[in-house]
Amino acid sequence: MSSTDYSTAGRSRGHCFNGHMGACGGGYWSGANIVAMVLGFILFPPLGFVVLLWTILGHPIQELPGWVRDKWNQLFRKNKAGTYEESENIVFNEFQQTQYDRIREIKEEIKKRAEAFRSFRFDAKRRKDQEEFDEFMASKPSNGREEP
Repeated sequence: MSSTDYSTAGRSRGHCFNGHMGACGGGYWSGANIVAMVLGFILFPPLGFVVLLWTILGHPIQELPGWVRDKWNQLFRKNKAGTYEESENIVFNEFQQTQYDRIREIKEEIKKRAEAFRSFRFDAKRRKDQEEFDEFMASKPSNGREEP
């Protein structure tokens, strides 16, 4: 058994951390799990409850980050880089990819148009400000000083 095989290493289902049956209800009561649970309760109590549940379910604490990462990827994978779940039909997969590509192109076009509009508005405001300034200067020919 390798040192990284957490699935069975030190696991004692139905036994407390000392190896005897007891009221602890099973789980994986290793020193690392207990320390993680105590630290979790101290730092952020909901995290302590998550570690407690994880331990009661019989998993070593070393597996928790990987499990969380996998679940996060399953939940949010469709939002990342246009990935999608493929079907067994190749033609449908190609159709789906072309639709995602079209959507990506439309989003890029919208971004370009929004930038062009911001630039147009900035230029329009500058022109308006220039006209207002020119009108002001025309009404006050000597920079606010009265001529004799």
